[in-house]
Amino acid sequence: MYLMQANFNGGDILFQFLMFILLLGIPVVLILLLLLGRKNKKDDHERLERMEEKLDRLLKE
Repeated sequence: MYLMQANFNGGDILFQFLMFILLLGIPVVLILLLLLGRKNKKDDHERLERMEEKLDRLLKE
């Protein structure tokens, strides 16, 4: 009979809610980091292309 009773504390519910948010938040953060890293690589590539063009122009002079 004791096993059938469900007594929940407010702390238990809060802990479960926070763990659920954490569980959902970890993949979201990882995806955002991957997307930001990909964007930074693209920006770096464009910056290198501009530097190469400038160096080519300087070497031609």
